[in-house]
Amino acid sequence: MWKEENSKLVKDFKFGDFQEAFAFMTRVAFLAESHGHHPNWSNVYDTVTIELTTHDEGNIVTEKDRKLAAAIDKI
Repeated sequence: MWKEENSKLVKDFKFGDFQEAFAFMTRVAFLAESHGHHPNWSNVYDTVTIELTTHDEGNIVTEKDRKLAAAIDKI
């Protein structure tokens, strides 16, 4: 479940290993590009943390973030 904290939507995704996590990040990268909206994220071995905020709206959560979060959940 996405949490809204510090004006960001945040979610951790856990995978079986680094390769699965990296493959997920690659898919998200293409998805984000198609949405014209890009996440802040980090990866430590099998965990990917994604933070979504709309920088050009003053670093707040907007509909852009909610739409991208929903699309990421479908991967």
